[in-house]
Amino acid sequence: MTADATRATNPAAGSDGWDQQVDFLIVGSGGGGMAAALSAADAGLDTLIVEKGRTFGGSTAISGGGIWIPNNPTLRRKGVVDDRESILRYLGALTEGEVPQARLDAYVDQGAPLMDLLDRSPHLRFFWVKGYSDYHPEKSGGRPLGRTIEALPFDTRRLGADEAYQRPNSLKGPLGLWVTSKDYHDLAMVKRTWKGRRASLVAAWRVSSNVVRRRHMATGGRALVARLRMALKDHDVPLWLRSPMRSLVTDADGTVTGAVVEHQGRTVRIRARRGVLLATGGFDHHTGLRERHLPAGGREDVSAGAQENVGDGIIAGQQAGAAVDLMDDAWWMPSVKHPSGVVIPLVSERCIPPSVIVSGAGERFTNESAPYVNFVHDQLDGGHVPAWFVMDAKARSRYPFAQVLPGVPFPQGFYDGGVVHRADTLAGLAERIGVPADALTRTVQRFNGFARAGRDEDFGRGDSAYDRYYGDPTLKNPNLDEIDRGPFYAVRIEVGDLGTKGGLVCDEHSRVLRADHSAIPGLYATGNTSASVMGREYAGAGATIGPAMVFGHIAARHAARATPTHPA
Repeated sequence: MTADATRATNPAAGSDGWDQQVDFLIVGSGGGGMAAALSAADAGLDTLIVEKGRTFGGSTAISGGGIWIPNNPTLRRKGVVDDRESILRYLGALTEGEVPQARLDAYVDQGAPLMDLLDRSPHLRFFWVKGYSDYHPEKSGGRPLGRTIEALPFDTRRLGADEAYQRPNSLKGPLGLWVTSKDYHDLAMVKRTWKGRRASLVAAWRVSSNVVRRRHMATGGRALVARLRMALKDHDVPLWLRSPMRSLVTDADGTVTGAVVEHQGRTVRIRARRGVLLATGGFDHHTGLRERHLPAGGREDVSAGAQENVGDGIIAGQQAGAAVDLMDDAWWMPSVKHPSGVVIPLVSERCIPPSVIVSGAGERFTNESAPYVNFVHDQLDGGHVPAWFVMDAKARSRYPFAQVLPGVPFPQGFYDGGVVHRADTLAGLAERIGVPADALTRTVQRFNGFARAGRDEDFGRGDSAYDRYYGDPTLKNPNLDEIDRGPFYAVRIEVGDLGTKGGLVCDEHSRVLRADHSAIPGLYATGNTSASVMGREYAGAGATIGPAMVFGHIAARHAARATPTHPA
């Protein structure tokens, strides 16, 4: 339990059966909940965060930590400024009318004010991931150089006692190695470019430096969460861990007046005078909800979301009368399931030039390098579950794959678990994975012709700046190269996800809505607890965390203006 959480857990019994009273209660400690708490505290609200887990940070802490919020101060200082209409055109083209215009307007209009607020904190510092393209840069309003920002690396020793309660990263680097998303991009080309080799030297220096300086450096989502926690400490916002919400409290007319929370072995009734914000994530690991709502092929739990994400907020909202939407979709991610059970998302790997991903029929079915949500949509639509990532010896010698460095053999556990297969010929490989040998051979031969020509005539792989970001810049087309050198490898590709997209229907103020579009007084939601403002698409890296933070901020500001529920 964090130090300030202990201080806040001895409330005097209040009137009307309340054990604790605050202005604004936030359930969940991911990026959306923490940003909301900062905004609420800045607005003068007495704010409390409750978190069911033993650690804070939610899925944000184990993510890449990118933030997609146009016109934020980090971008403005680099001269990256967008007019409002161009951003709305881009989002409108992606969401195709599935998201209310008022929600899109609110996201665009309130994103910069939130980031301006965060920019005032000495702890919250970011950098532009220049070149990490928007996911659809060819659409009007898209940016080939991208809008994604990321928290600067952070020494978590500065958290003091709270360091022990920050969610760890299951993909932690060896010997304290820390890399940003830009470093990861460069290191993927360690065998191909001078920039990659330079990045490897920097990585080696960081390892040796950490041994001497004993720093605990965090990057990506962990750096973001640590920096947000530092800012919250400056505002004296308490954070209770191991404190699951058991239910919302409503009055006779349906107004949410507080919540019942389990804390330190007892039940605590918390009154929230200005409202409750649900920021508990999606239903990533709720077997029943996945079976009920997600499409065939995507129901197995291969989610990289926080283990605590079992739909608590969504279920509580529905019990209070809320409507839901987009429950059949997720932030899909083609993934490899490590024999240890860890889910490894495939981002850069799908841009490895001498490779294809094929169906059970041995045929390609989409652009392998496409944005991951789009890739899996095509995979699910065609029923291609599982799929197979086929590559040659060149690919293994040149490029990292699923945390296995280039030139390093796959661990035997991958073979024993049926995740990886190897053969000297394509026909032999096809037999091992159960696909028609003639079909796989034809697929590779056709792809090799595209590689020689530099143009994928079937699916346009390498046409988009997004595809090329993780490609090999030494090739005519960074995403295409011949698959011609044995031995050949096939890796089983699962339909994974970073979290679910569906959730409570909310308006432009983050208020939770009933099926008749009326707002449930006193109840707000953000992040994956709410139906995504991105609809079924993905604007760019950080288009999960960015909206979660923005709509958390919007909820806090609306709550600050609201009339207290049943004021004393």
